[in-house]
Amino acid sequence: MHNLFEATAAWEEAARLLGTSSDRWGHVTGVAAAARAVVDVVPPADAELLVAAAWLHDIGYSPAIAHTGFHPLDGARHLRSLGASPRLCSLVAHHSAAVVEAKVRHMRAMLLAEFPPEESIVADALTFADMTTSPTGQPVTVEERLAEILDRYPPTDPVHRAIMESSEQLRAAVARVEARLGVRQPR
Repeated sequence: MHNLFEATAAWEEAARLLGTSSDRWGHVTGVAAAARAVVDVVPPADAELLVAAAWLHDIGYSPAIAHTGFHPLDGARHLRSLGASPRLCSLVAHHSAAVVEAKVRHMRAMLLAEFPPEESIVADALTFADMTTSPTGQPVTVEERLAEILDRYPPTDPVHRAIMESSEQLRAAVARVEARLGVRQPR
């Protein structure tokens, strides 16, 4: 088995599960590109981990491994079953404030029991990459991405409710990465 910590193996697993012609593939490809673009904000030893997590962050949407219907948990469980590192599993399980959606879905305790969250610049950089990439893989601002998600899901959907609750947390993660990149924050 390949080491999923390596970006190439992560790409292969994501391509296998999601299919390179799927709608989700454009987003995943864009998130991986965004992660590579900000890799200098993480410690050099974590660069490969960040890119691997970017490739794998949405694999839980694959019907082949979607067991709970909560893609961060399904993806992390799949990675764990393959022997992936606990850090990689945790990054996938908690990407983009997933713990808030887990709470909305009444799955928070399960998520936290299986995968402890990582509070780090690597986690922030993964959130940055996800929250600044459109569903088609194009770069967008965090505000555009949040608005797009809220438009795509009706107010009663758990994703909509979670984004409403976690939007400040998501903006803060993006801002921390932008600060490390030297991007000037709007006032």
